[in-house]
Parts: sequence; C-alpha cells; structure tokens
Amino acid sequence: MEAFLISTAVIFVAELGDKSQLMAMTFATRYRARDVLIGISIATLITHLASVGIGFWIGDAFAQYQGPIAIAAGIAFFIFALWTLRGDELTDDEAQKVRNSTGAAILAVGVAFFLAELGDKTMLATITLATQNGWFGTWIGSTLGMVLADALAIGVGAVLGKQLPEKFIKYGAAFLFAVFGLWLVLDGLGVLG
Repeated sequence: MEAFLISTAVIFVAELGDKSQLMAMTFATRYRARDVLIGISIATLITHLASVGIGFWIGDAFAQYQGPIAIAAGIAFFIFALWTLRGDELTDDEAQKVRNSTGAAILAVGVAFFLAELGDKTMLATITLATQNGWFGTWIGSTLGMVLADALAIGVGAVLGKQLPEKFIKYGAAFLFAVFGLWLVLDGLGVLG
C-alpha cells in the first residue's frame, strides 16, 4: 500500500507540465476524452510495467546496497526537480503529428504515448521508485498517478484552454521532487530510519 500511495503521488507530480500532458490535451481536441484516457492507460500500464521490472531487478540484485541506492534515487529526484524547472514543451512538429494521426483513436493515442514515455522523467521516476518499493504497488500507483494527471490536463485544458498556471505547476512540481529527493537521501544515510 505504501508503494502504491508514494508512486501515485510522485508520478502525478512528475506528470504535471510534462510533454505527455500536452499531448493529452491535443489528442482531446481530436478524439473523445474517453478514448484518449483508454489509450493513455494502456500505454502507461505497459511502459510502467517495464519500468518497475527494471527498478525491481536493480533493487533486488543490489539489496545489500539499499542505503547507497536510496541516496542515488534521492539525487535522481533532485535532477527530476531541475528537469521540471527547465520545462518540457510539445514542439510544433509533434503537435502536428498528433493532430494528423489517423486510425483508431485508442491505438493512435496508445502508440504515441508509449513512444513519448520511453526515457521520459516519469519512466525514470518509476524505475527509481521500484528500486525501493514493491513492484506491484509501484506499477499500479505510477500508472494511476499518470492517468490522473493526464485526465486533469484534459479536463482543465477543455475548460481553460491555454490559460493554465504554468509557473505554479512547474515550481510546485519541482519543489515536491526536491522534497522527495531530500527524504530519500536522508533515508539512505540512515537519518530517518
């Protein structure tokens, strides 16, 4: 349950202002919100299953090094905070590809999200979380966190359009990443345990 709750919160925060949120809004202008959410959910389930598999393997193979792994995970979260501050934008070319995609909506959204998430900060954050927590809770929690964040983007985007408080989202997400990073570093050093 702890892995589920932590993963849901962390990935929800990681997804705020991410490129795939912008993709979700763009897809929602072309397809029904339900189809976009189904495509996102399927792609996220697959991507995050691979992520937790990698993270769980690392955590299991190096079980005697949990302290250093926690410190490395904390440092990764500080990097995610900086990455969030840098920002992530959907290029005009990427937006045009989303608008021009053909075929079944769920398939188009699912494939686009799967490819967009490979190597993305939410995938890396999921791997990092899985080194410290149970794989199943991390998988389900990270998937739920991402789908909730993207659903929020679709809903807010439909209501507010481009008037989203981007700076607030960016700074808030970066702050929360830094807090999680500090917590992991302190845990790895034995200060919290």
